[in-house]
Amino acid sequence: MTYSRTHSRRKHRRRARILFYVNVLFLVVVLGTGAVLAYHWMYGQESDPVSESPAESPPPAEPSSEPSPTAVQSPDNDVSDDEGMTAEPSADKDGATVNLAFVGDILLAARVEEYITKNGVDYPFRNASDLLQAADIAAANLENPITERGTPAEDKTYVFKGSPESLQGLKNAGFDIVSLANNHTLDQGWEGLSDTMDYLDDIGIDHVGSGSDDTEAYTAAYYEVNGIRVAYLSVTNVVPVTEWKADKNHPGVAETYDTTRAVQAIKNAKELADIVVVMVHWGKEKVQEPIDKQTSVGHVFIDAGADLVIGSHPHVLQGFETYKGKWIAYSLGNFVFTSAGDRLTQETGVLQAACTKQGECGLTFVPMLSTYAQPSPMSEEEGSTLLAKLSELSSPYGVSVHSNGEIVPSSGALSP
Repeated sequence: MTYSRTHSRRKHRRRARILFYVNVLFLVVVLGTGAVLAYHWMYGQESDPVSESPAESPPPAEPSSEPSPTAVQSPDNDVSDDEGMTAEPSADKDGATVNLAFVGDILLAARVEEYITKNGVDYPFRNASDLLQAADIAAANLENPITERGTPAEDKTYVFKGSPESLQGLKNAGFDIVSLANNHTLDQGWEGLSDTMDYLDDIGIDHVGSGSDDTEAYTAAYYEVNGIRVAYLSVTNVVPVTEWKADKNHPGVAETYDTTRAVQAIKNAKELADIVVVMVHWGKEKVQEPIDKQTSVGHVFIDAGADLVIGSHPHVLQGFETYKGKWIAYSLGNFVFTSAGDRLTQETGVLQAACTKQGECGLTFVPMLSTYAQPSPMSEEEGSTLLAKLSELSSPYGVSVHSNGEIVPSSGALSP
Protein backbone atom coordinates (compact mmCIF):
# COMPACT_ATOMS: atom_id res chain seq x y z
CA MET A 1 0.00 0.00 0.00
CA THR A 2 1.17 3.60 -0.78
CA TYR A 3 0.92 6.10 2.10
CA SER A 4 0.58 9.93 1.68
CA ARG A 5 2.94 12.30 3.46
CA THR A 6 0.01 13.70 5.61
CA HIS A 7 -0.82 10.19 6.84
CA SER A 8 2.84 9.64 7.64
CA ARG A 9 3.13 12.82 9.75
CA ARG A 10 0.01 11.92 11.79
CA LYS A 11 1.46 8.49 12.39
CA HIS A 12 4.72 10.00 13.68
CA ARG A 13 2.85 12.37 16.05
CA ARG A 14 0.85 9.49 17.54
CA ARG A 15 4.06 7.49 17.97
CA ALA A 16 5.73 10.46 19.75
CA ARG A 17 2.84 10.75 22.22
CA ILE A 18 2.96 7.03 22.95
CA LEU A 19 6.72 7.16 23.59
CA PHE A 20 6.24 10.15 25.95
CA TYR A 21 3.70 8.28 28.09
CA VAL A 22 5.84 5.14 28.12
CA ASN A 23 8.88 7.11 29.31
CA VAL A 24 6.85 8.80 32.09
CA LEU A 25 5.57 5.39 33.27
CA PHE A 26 9.09 3.94 33.22
CA LEU A 27 10.39 6.89 35.31
CA VAL A 28 7.65 6.35 37.92
CA VAL A 29 8.53 2.64 38.21
CA VAL A 30 12.26 3.36 38.60
CA LEU A 31 11.70 6.01 41.29
CA GLY A 32 9.28 3.75 43.18
CA THR A 33 11.69 0.83 43.17
CA GLY A 34 14.49 3.04 44.41
CA ALA A 35 12.40 4.29 47.31
CA VAL A 36 11.54 0.76 48.41
CA LEU A 37 15.21 -0.31 48.33
CA ALA A 38 16.26 2.76 50.31
CA TYR A 39 13.64 2.05 52.99
CA HIS A 40 14.87 -1.54 53.42
CA TRP A 41 18.49 -0.37 53.62
CA MET A 42 17.71 2.13 56.35
CA TYR A 43 15.26 0.15 58.49
CA GLY A 44 15.78 -3.51 57.58
CA GLN A 45 19.17 -4.14 59.23
CA GLU A 46 17.67 -6.03 62.20
CA SER A 47 16.54 -9.40 60.95
CA ASP A 48 13.78 -11.55 62.27
CA PRO A 49 15.49 -14.07 64.62
CA VAL A 50 13.90 -16.95 62.72
CA SER A 51 15.49 -15.85 59.44
CA GLU A 52 18.98 -15.83 60.94
CA SER A 53 19.29 -19.62 60.66
CA PRO A 54 20.88 -20.61 57.36
CA ALA A 55 18.50 -21.71 54.63
CA GLU A 56 18.11 -25.49 54.34
CA SER A 57 20.06 -26.81 51.37
CA PRO A 58 18.20 -29.00 48.90
CA PRO A 59 19.10 -32.71 49.13
CA PRO A 60 21.85 -33.83 46.73
CA ALA A 61 20.56 -35.13 43.43
CA GLU A 62 20.15 -38.87 43.28
CA PRO A 63 22.48 -40.52 40.75
CA SER A 64 20.67 -41.40 37.57
CA SER A 65 19.60 -45.05 37.30
CA GLU A 66 19.26 -44.87 33.54
CA PRO A 67 21.74 -47.12 31.70
CA SER A 68 24.29 -45.59 29.42
CA PRO A 69 23.29 -45.66 25.74
CA THR A 70 23.76 -48.99 24.02
CA ALA A 71 26.91 -48.94 21.94
CA VAL A 72 27.98 -51.28 19.17
CA GLN A 73 31.52 -52.55 19.26
CA SER A 74 33.01 -53.62 15.99
CA PRO A 75 35.30 -56.65 15.79
CA ASP A 76 38.40 -54.43 15.93
CA ASN A 77 37.23 -53.29 19.38
CA ASP A 78 36.33 -49.71 18.43
CA VAL A 79 33.19 -48.76 20.31
CA SER A 80 30.72 -46.60 18.40
CA ASP A 81 27.36 -45.18 19.35
CA ASP A 82 24.26 -45.10 17.19
CA GLU A 83 25.41 -41.91 15.45
CA GLY A 84 28.66 -43.52 14.35
CA MET A 85 30.79 -41.38 16.71
CA THR A 86 33.43 -42.96 18.90
CA ALA A 87 32.07 -43.52 22.41
CA GLU A 88 34.11 -43.71 25.58
CA PRO A 89 33.77 -47.06 27.37
CA SER A 90 31.33 -46.83 30.27
CA ALA A 91 32.78 -46.95 33.74
CA ASP A 92 32.23 -50.16 35.65
CA LYS A 93 29.53 -49.76 38.26
CA ASP A 94 29.21 -51.94 41.34
CA GLY A 95 26.06 -53.98 41.02
CA ALA A 96 25.38 -52.77 37.49
CA THR A 97 23.38 -54.98 35.14
CA VAL A 98 22.57 -55.08 31.47
CA ASN A 99 19.00 -55.93 30.50
CA LEU A 100 18.62 -58.20 27.48
CA ALA A 101 15.46 -59.25 25.63
CA PHE A 102 15.03 -62.24 23.32
CA VAL A 103 12.21 -63.49 21.13
CA GLY A 104 11.87 -66.41 18.75
CA ASP A 105 11.39 -66.61 15.00
CA ILE A 106 10.29 -63.55 13.05
CA LEU A 107 8.95 -63.91 9.51
CA LEU A 108 8.45 -60.75 7.44
CA ALA A 109 7.19 -62.54 4.34
CA ALA A 110 4.27 -64.63 3.06
CA ARG A 111 1.01 -63.99 4.99
CA VAL A 112 2.79 -61.75 7.50
CA GLU A 113 3.80 -59.42 4.68
CA GLU A 114 0.15 -59.18 3.68
CA TYR A 115 -0.74 -58.01 7.21
CA ILE A 116 2.08 -55.46 7.07
CA THR A 117 0.98 -54.15 3.68
CA LYS A 118 -2.56 -53.72 4.96
CA ASN A 119 -1.84 -52.39 8.48
CA GLY A 120 1.60 -50.79 8.33
CA VAL A 121 5.13 -51.83 9.28
CA ASP A 122 4.51 -51.46 13.02
CA TYR A 123 1.52 -53.80 13.04
CA PRO A 124 3.27 -57.06 14.08
CA PHE A 125 5.04 -55.49 17.09
CA ARG A 126 2.43 -52.98 18.25
CA ASN A 127 1.58 -54.83 21.48
CA ALA A 128 5.11 -55.96 22.34
CA SER A 129 7.27 -52.94 21.57
CA ASP A 130 7.15 -51.55 25.13
CA LEU A 131 8.85 -54.69 26.45
CA LEU A 132 11.45 -54.67 23.69
CA GLN A 133 12.25 -50.98 23.95
CA ALA A 134 12.70 -51.29 27.71
CA ALA A 135 15.67 -53.62 27.17
CA ASP A 136 19.20 -52.37 26.65
CA ILE A 137 19.62 -54.88 23.81
CA ALA A 138 16.81 -56.76 22.05
CA ALA A 139 17.46 -59.73 19.73
CA ALA A 140 15.49 -62.05 17.44
CA ASN A 141 15.92 -64.66 14.72
CA LEU A 142 15.02 -63.22 11.29
CA GLU A 143 13.65 -66.14 9.31
CA ASN A 144 13.63 -64.76 5.76
CA PRO A 145 15.81 -62.83 3.32
CA ILE A 146 15.02 -59.16 2.70
CA THR A 147 15.46 -58.51 -1.00
CA GLU A 148 13.76 -57.45 -4.21
CA ARG A 149 15.76 -59.87 -6.35
CA GLY A 150 17.47 -63.25 -6.03
CA THR A 151 17.03 -66.81 -7.29
CA PRO A 152 14.58 -68.97 -5.29
CA ALA A 153 16.11 -72.03 -3.65
CA GLU A 154 15.12 -75.33 -5.23
CA ASP A 155 13.62 -78.43 -3.60
CA LYS A 156 12.30 -76.54 -0.55
CA THR A 157 8.73 -76.68 0.70
CA TYR A 158 8.78 -73.06 1.85
CA VAL A 159 10.82 -70.34 0.16
CA PHE A 160 10.49 -66.84 1.62
CA LYS A 161 11.25 -63.31 0.51
CA GLY A 162 10.46 -60.07 2.37
CA SER A 163 10.27 -56.40 1.46
CA PRO A 164 12.97 -53.95 2.64
CA GLU A 165 10.26 -51.60 3.96
CA SER A 166 9.26 -54.18 6.59
CA LEU A 167 12.57 -53.71 8.44
CA GLN A 168 11.40 -50.32 9.66
CA GLY A 169 8.91 -52.15 11.86
CA LEU A 170 11.74 -54.14 13.45
CA LYS A 171 13.68 -50.95 14.08
CA ASN A 172 10.70 -49.10 15.51
CA ALA A 173 9.90 -52.00 17.83
CA GLY A 174 13.31 -51.74 19.47
CA PHE A 175 15.29 -54.61 17.97
CA ASP A 176 19.04 -54.06 17.97
CA ILE A 177 20.32 -57.30 16.46
CA VAL A 178 19.06 -60.34 14.53
CA SER A 179 20.40 -63.80 13.83
CA LEU A 180 20.74 -64.77 10.17
CA ALA A 181 22.05 -68.29 10.81
CA ASN A 182 19.00 -70.34 9.87
CA ASN A 183 17.49 -72.50 7.15
CA HIS A 184 15.78 -69.66 5.25
CA THR A 185 18.46 -66.95 5.07
CA LEU A 186 19.59 -68.15 1.61
CA ASP A 187 16.10 -68.78 0.21
CA GLN A 188 16.99 -66.25 -2.51
CA GLY A 189 20.63 -67.23 -2.89
CA TRP A 190 23.67 -65.11 -2.16
CA GLU A 191 22.06 -62.08 -3.81
CA GLY A 192 19.19 -62.29 -1.33
CA LEU A 193 21.48 -62.75 1.67
CA SER A 194 23.80 -59.94 0.56
CA ASP A 195 20.83 -57.61 0.17
CA THR A 196 19.51 -58.63 3.59
CA MET A 197 22.75 -57.69 5.30
CA ASP A 198 22.95 -54.42 3.37
CA TYR A 199 19.38 -53.42 4.22
CA LEU A 200 19.94 -54.25 7.89
CA ASP A 201 23.12 -52.18 7.88
CA ASP A 202 21.33 -49.27 6.26
CA ILE A 203 18.56 -49.19 8.86
CA GLY A 204 20.90 -49.71 11.81
CA ILE A 205 20.09 -53.25 12.93
CA ASP A 206 23.08 -55.50 13.57
CA HIS A 207 23.24 -59.09 12.31
CA VAL A 208 25.32 -62.16 13.08
CA GLY A 209 25.65 -65.69 11.71
CA SER A 210 26.19 -65.02 8.01
CA GLY A 211 28.73 -63.38 5.74
CA SER A 212 30.67 -63.24 2.54
CA ASP A 213 33.03 -65.85 4.05
CA ASP A 214 33.39 -67.91 7.22
CA THR A 215 35.39 -65.22 9.03
CA GLU A 216 32.52 -62.77 8.74
CA ALA A 217 29.89 -65.41 9.51
CA TYR A 218 31.55 -66.41 12.80
CA THR A 219 32.36 -62.85 13.90
CA ALA A 220 30.57 -61.58 17.01
CA ALA A 221 28.76 -58.27 17.45
CA TYR A 222 29.72 -56.39 20.62
CA TYR A 223 27.84 -53.96 22.83
CA GLU A 224 28.68 -52.11 26.00
CA VAL A 225 26.16 -50.96 28.62
CA ASN A 226 26.98 -49.79 32.15
CA GLY A 227 30.55 -50.96 31.75
CA ILE A 228 29.41 -54.48 30.77
CA ARG A 229 30.44 -55.83 27.38
CA VAL A 230 28.10 -58.28 25.68
CA ALA A 231 28.99 -60.38 22.62
CA TYR A 232 26.43 -61.98 20.29
CA LEU A 233 27.18 -64.96 18.04
CA SER A 234 24.83 -66.98 15.88
CA VAL A 235 25.14 -70.49 14.40
CA THR A 236 22.80 -73.03 12.87
CA ASN A 237 22.49 -76.80 13.06
CA VAL A 238 19.87 -76.75 10.28
CA VAL A 239 21.35 -76.20 6.81
CA PRO A 240 19.34 -77.39 3.78
CA VAL A 241 22.34 -77.98 1.50
CA THR A 242 26.11 -77.95 1.99
CA GLU A 243 26.49 -74.96 -0.32
CA TRP A 244 24.80 -72.77 2.31
CA LYS A 245 27.74 -73.20 4.69
CA ALA A 246 30.18 -70.31 4.78
CA ASP A 247 33.87 -71.09 4.26
CA LYS A 248 36.98 -69.09 3.45
CA ASN A 249 36.12 -68.83 -0.24
CA HIS A 250 32.34 -69.03 -0.08
CA PRO A 251 29.52 -66.91 1.41
CA GLY A 252 26.89 -68.46 3.63
CA VAL A 253 25.89 -69.11 7.22
CA ALA A 254 27.84 -70.13 10.33
CA GLU A 255 27.00 -73.77 10.96
CA THR A 256 27.59 -76.03 13.93
CA TYR A 257 27.25 -79.62 12.74
CA ASP A 258 30.86 -79.76 13.82
CA THR A 259 31.16 -77.48 16.86
CA THR A 260 34.88 -76.77 16.43
CA ARG A 261 34.52 -73.45 14.63
CA ALA A 262 31.68 -72.26 16.88
CA VAL A 263 33.63 -73.16 20.03
CA GLN A 264 36.62 -71.15 18.84
CA ALA A 265 34.36 -68.18 18.03
CA ILE A 266 32.90 -68.35 21.56
CA LYS A 267 36.38 -68.47 23.11
CA ASN A 268 37.48 -65.49 21.02
CA ALA A 269 34.41 -63.51 22.05
CA LYS A 270 34.92 -64.34 25.71
CA GLU A 271 38.35 -62.71 25.59
CA LEU A 272 36.71 -59.41 24.63
CA ALA A 273 33.37 -59.57 26.45
CA ASP A 274 31.97 -60.14 29.93
CA ILE A 275 28.87 -61.93 28.62
CA VAL A 276 28.67 -64.15 25.54
CA VAL A 277 25.27 -64.87 23.98
CA VAL A 278 24.98 -67.65 21.41
CA MET A 279 21.83 -67.73 19.30
CA VAL A 280 21.48 -71.16 17.72
CA HIS A 281 19.05 -72.65 15.19
CA TRP A 282 18.48 -76.31 16.07
CA GLY A 283 16.02 -79.03 17.08
CA LYS A 284 12.96 -80.62 15.56
CA GLU A 285 10.00 -78.61 14.32
CA LYS A 286 6.79 -78.59 16.41
CA VAL A 287 8.29 -80.79 19.14
CA GLN A 288 8.36 -79.29 22.64
CA GLU A 289 11.13 -81.51 24.00
CA PRO A 290 14.70 -80.78 22.90
CA ILE A 291 16.51 -83.54 21.05
CA ASP A 292 19.80 -84.92 22.37
CA LYS A 293 21.79 -82.83 19.89
CA GLN A 294 20.43 -79.62 21.40
CA THR A 295 21.42 -80.63 24.92
CA SER A 296 24.90 -81.79 23.99
CA VAL A 297 25.69 -78.77 21.80
CA GLY A 298 24.28 -76.38 24.41
CA HIS A 299 26.60 -77.86 27.04
CA VAL A 300 29.58 -77.63 24.67
CA PHE A 301 28.87 -73.95 24.08
CA ILE A 302 28.70 -73.19 27.80
CA ASP A 303 31.87 -75.18 28.43
CA ALA A 304 33.52 -72.95 25.79
CA GLY A 305 32.48 -69.76 27.59
CA ALA A 306 28.88 -68.96 26.62
CA ASP A 307 26.73 -67.40 29.33
CA LEU A 308 23.39 -67.61 27.50
CA VAL A 309 22.37 -70.03 24.74
CA ILE A 310 19.14 -68.99 23.00
CA GLY A 311 17.47 -71.48 20.66
CA SER A 312 15.08 -71.23 17.73
CA HIS A 313 13.69 -73.32 14.83
CA PRO A 314 11.16 -75.72 16.45
CA HIS A 315 8.43 -73.02 16.08
CA VAL A 316 7.09 -74.02 19.51
CA LEU A 317 8.25 -73.19 23.02
CA GLN A 318 10.61 -75.59 24.75
CA GLY A 319 11.95 -75.62 28.28
CA PHE A 320 14.94 -74.01 30.00
CA GLU A 321 18.05 -75.55 31.49
CA THR A 322 20.63 -74.34 33.98
CA TYR A 323 24.08 -75.83 33.36
CA LYS A 324 27.14 -74.85 35.39
CA GLY A 325 25.32 -71.73 36.50
CA LYS A 326 24.55 -70.65 32.91
CA TRP A 327 21.29 -70.77 30.98
CA ILE A 328 19.95 -72.52 27.90
CA ALA A 329 16.59 -71.54 26.39
CA TYR A 330 15.99 -74.46 24.07
CA SER A 331 13.39 -72.75 21.89
CA LEU A 332 11.51 -69.47 22.12
CA GLY A 333 9.07 -70.63 19.45
CA ASN A 334 7.54 -68.23 16.96
CA PHE A 335 7.16 -64.56 17.69
CA VAL A 336 5.83 -63.13 14.44
CA PHE A 337 4.98 -65.94 12.05
CA THR A 338 2.21 -67.65 10.12
CA SER A 339 0.48 -70.25 12.30
CA ALA A 340 -2.55 -71.69 10.46
CA GLY A 341 -4.38 -71.57 13.80
CA ASP A 342 -2.02 -74.01 15.56
CA ARG A 343 -2.15 -72.95 19.22
CA LEU A 344 1.29 -74.35 20.07
CA THR A 345 2.92 -72.22 17.37
CA GLN A 346 1.04 -69.15 18.64
CA GLU A 347 2.23 -69.44 22.24
CA THR A 348 5.21 -67.16 22.60
CA GLY A 349 6.71 -64.46 24.77
CA VAL A 350 9.66 -62.23 25.57
CA LEU A 351 12.58 -63.68 27.53
CA GLN A 352 14.20 -61.05 29.73
CA ALA A 353 17.70 -61.48 31.16
CA ALA A 354 19.27 -59.15 33.71
CA CYS A 355 23.01 -59.95 33.70
CA THR A 356 25.95 -58.77 35.78
CA LYS A 357 29.49 -58.18 34.62
CA GLN A 358 30.37 -61.60 36.11
CA GLY A 359 27.95 -63.30 33.70
CA GLU A 360 25.29 -64.10 36.28
CA CYS A 361 21.86 -63.72 34.68
CA GLY A 362 18.37 -63.67 36.18
CA LEU A 363 15.69 -64.76 33.71
CA THR A 364 12.01 -63.85 33.41
CA PHE A 365 9.57 -64.96 30.74
CA VAL A 366 6.63 -62.73 29.75
CA PRO A 367 3.94 -64.98 28.16
CA MET A 368 2.21 -63.79 24.99
CA LEU A 369 -0.09 -65.15 22.31
CA SER A 370 0.51 -64.36 18.65
CA THR A 371 -2.66 -64.17 16.58
CA TYR A 372 -2.76 -62.83 13.03
CA ALA A 373 1.03 -62.41 13.28
CA GLN A 374 0.74 -60.00 16.22
CA PRO A 375 1.98 -61.15 19.65
CA SER A 376 0.10 -59.67 22.61
CA PRO A 377 0.33 -60.19 26.39
CA MET A 378 -1.79 -63.09 27.61
CA SER A 379 -4.55 -62.74 30.14
CA GLU A 380 -3.51 -63.57 33.71
CA GLU A 381 -5.21 -66.96 33.55
CA GLU A 382 -3.74 -67.90 30.17
CA GLY A 383 -0.32 -66.68 31.21
CA SER A 384 -0.35 -68.75 34.40
CA THR A 385 -1.27 -71.84 32.41
CA LEU A 386 1.55 -71.32 29.90
CA LEU A 387 4.12 -70.63 32.62
CA ALA A 388 3.08 -73.79 34.44
CA LYS A 389 3.54 -75.76 31.22
CA LEU A 390 6.99 -74.24 30.71
CA SER A 391 7.87 -75.20 34.27
CA GLU A 392 6.87 -78.78 33.52
CA LEU A 393 8.94 -78.79 30.31
CA SER A 394 11.92 -77.41 32.24
CA SER A 395 11.74 -79.68 35.27
CA PRO A 396 13.85 -82.48 33.69
CA TYR A 397 16.65 -79.90 33.41
CA GLY A 398 16.54 -78.72 37.02
CA VAL A 399 14.52 -75.56 36.39
CA SER A 400 11.20 -74.16 37.62
CA VAL A 401 9.19 -71.32 36.11
CA HIS A 402 7.25 -69.37 38.72
CA SER A 403 3.80 -67.88 38.26
CA ASN A 404 5.37 -64.41 37.93
CA GLY A 405 7.51 -65.62 35.03
CA GLU A 406 10.73 -65.89 37.00
CA ILE A 407 12.94 -68.78 35.85
CA VAL A 408 14.99 -70.35 38.63
CA PRO A 409 16.89 -73.57 39.45
CA SER A 410 14.57 -76.08 41.06
CA SER A 411 14.91 -76.44 44.80
CA GLY A 412 17.71 -78.90 45.52
CA ALA A 413 18.66 -79.18 41.84
CA LEU A 414 22.36 -79.55 41.10
CA SER A 415 23.90 -78.40 37.83
CA PRO A 416 25.72 -81.20 35.97
